[in-house]
Parts: sequence; C-alpha cells; structure tokens
Amino acid sequence: MSQHKVIWVAVGVIRDAAGRFCICQRHARQHQGGKWEFPGGKVEAGESLPQALARELKEEIGIEVAACEPLLAISHDYGDKQVLLDVWLVSRFSGQAQGLEGQPLRWVSASELADYAFPEANQAIVAHLQGLARQD
Repeated sequence: MSQHKVIWVAVGVIRDAAGRFCICQRHARQHQGGKWEFPGGKVEAGESLPQALARELKEEIGIEVAACEPLLAISHDYGDKQVLLDVWLVSRFSGQAQGLEGQPLRWVSASELADYAFPEANQAIVAHLQGLARQD
C-alpha cells in the first residue's frame, strides 16, 4: 500500500436564504476535473480552519463568511492522492457568489444535488445534506 501526502482541505457548504447550496465545477485540467464540488481549498501552514475557509471562499467565489460551524470531516484515498475534507456549514455571508477563477457556479436544492457528478470524497456531503433535507 502506497502512502500519499494528505491534502487538508477546508470545504464550505454555503446555504442561502432560500435553502439552496452553492456548488462549483472543477476545471477540466484539475484532479477530478469537470466534476462539481462545494467550494474551498487547501489549509495553509499556520491557518485555522475558519481562517482557511474564509480566505478560500473570498478568493474563489468572492463572499465574506459571517457565520459558520463544523459539519463533517471526511478522509478519502483516491489512490493517487489522499484528502482530508473539513466541511463547514456557512449559514450567513455577505457578497454575491461568483466564479472568480472562471469556474461555473450554481445554487441548487438538496434534492437537485443528485443531478450533478461529484468527486467520491464529496458523496458523503451530498448524502448528509439530502438526509437533513428529508428531516425538514
């Protein structure tokens, strides 16, 4: 079994006032290119998770996080790389979300998440959100 460096990622599950979630499409040249994901990015040395999340969401989609809380932690091995996703629910934010890095962005309901192809590591997030939606 090969050992890969673990890539630590802060992920934002951003919910708007209508209860929809923000998803972005990965660039074709990226790992898992063309698939949809919840925005976020790598945690840098010396950053806390909330700091990394706030920085990445500002850089990627132009929003300022006003309120967030931990949702899930997911470890996944793709074979060629291993990721640790620290997933946070962003319930309040300011600014208009847009794909600042040229990536397509959509706001979708929990039930619509099934219509999009996500990387394997994101499947647990999708299932969790769909489960929460069924409880509402």
